[in-house]
Amino acid sequence: MNHLILNTDAASLSPVALFLQADWVVRIVMLGLLGASLWTWAIIWSFWRRIGRARRKIDRFEREFWTADDIDAFHKKEGDRDLPIARVFAAGVKEWRRSTAGGQIDRAGTRERLATTMGAASAEEIDRLSDRLNVLATVGSVAPFVGLFGTVWGIMRAFTGIASAQNSSLAVVAPGIAEALFATAIGLFAAIPAVIAYNRFGHGVNRIEARLNRFADAFHATLSRQLDGER
Repeated sequence: MNHLILNTDAASLSPVALFLQADWVVRIVMLGLLGASLWTWAIIWSFWRRIGRARRKIDRFEREFWTADDIDAFHKKEGDRDLPIARVFAAGVKEWRRSTAGGQIDRAGTRERLATTMGAASAEEIDRLSDRLNVLATVGSVAPFVGLFGTVWGIMRAFTGIASAQNSSLAVVAPGIAEALFATAIGLFAAIPAVIAYNRFGHGVNRIEARLNRFADAFHATLSRQLDGER
């Protein structure tokens, strides 16, 4: 008989049982945290693919660019690609053509406009690439506190049950405390991957930003040398 009672108690402390036994407020907290966790993993998966694909395409673009003999021909071929570095390159070419279209060329002004244009294009691409990283940051910082709210609410409910039953034995206390702590566990389950992914992907975005800036500086130097040859 004691063996059967222990099995029943273990079953009542399973995750599904804890959810079903929880107060409706704690259930809402748990469902919200589970939804945030699923959303977090979807963002992690999509962002991981996006970062990896962007790195490979940037590598290929730079190899082909620095071996190209004609910048205008390369621009016609690769300038319209859906790629951050291609859009930075296209912005530089567009500004170059505008600044050198007239008969009188302002060399200092052209250099300044090229730097500003490609810098702005690089910043815009990084903003686009890092979209939804703020979701990971929000989940990572808020989820533990939401779980803690569910825990506090559940413990209050457990103490209320103890007072009404006038029994503080472990059999009475354990289910309420367990379901309350389960909310915190779900909050941490959602927050920990979000924080790790945010830091990791943030580092990846910073590396891509550095590569775009280096490419923009090198391309600016190439155009500047060409500008010195203009009469």
